[in-house]
Amino acid sequence: MDNIQLIRYLRIVLVSLLLLLTLHVQAQKSEYHIKIKNHLFYPAVIVIPANKKIKLVIDNHDENIEEFDSFDLNREKVIFPNKQASIFIGPLPVGEYSFFGEYHPHSARGKVIVVESSQQKLEKGKQDAN
Repeated sequence: MDNIQLIRYLRIVLVSLLLLLTLHVQAQKSEYHIKIKNHLFYPAVIVIPANKKIKLVIDNHDENIEEFDSFDLNREKVIFPNKQASIFIGPLPVGEYSFFGEYHPHSARGKVIVVESSQQKLEKGKQDAN
C-alpha cells in the first residue's frame, strides 16, 4: 500500500469515527431548553426520543411570573421573572404532549413530540428479524 492509499484509508476511518461519535452524542442528549419571551415558548415544539427520561430547562425572560403547565405530561412548575426552572419528563411513549403557560394560556403554548430514535428503530428491526 503506497502513501496515497494509506492517507485515503485513514481519512475514511477518521470520518467514520467522527460520524459515529456525533451520532452517539446526539443519542445521549438528555437536556432540552425552552425560553419564555413575550409570553411565548421558544421553541414551541421540541422533539425528544421515546422511552428516555429528559431534563427540560425553562428560562423565563419575561418580567412576569409564568407557570409551565401540562395535563398530558402531568407537570406544572412556577417560573419567576428572569429565572430558570427544570422539569424532568419521561420516559414517554411515542406521541404528542401539549403544554401551556397558565398565566398566558392563549399565547404561551407548545408541545413535546416524542419519536423513536434511529437507534431504537435499529434495535426494533433486529428484534423483528429474529
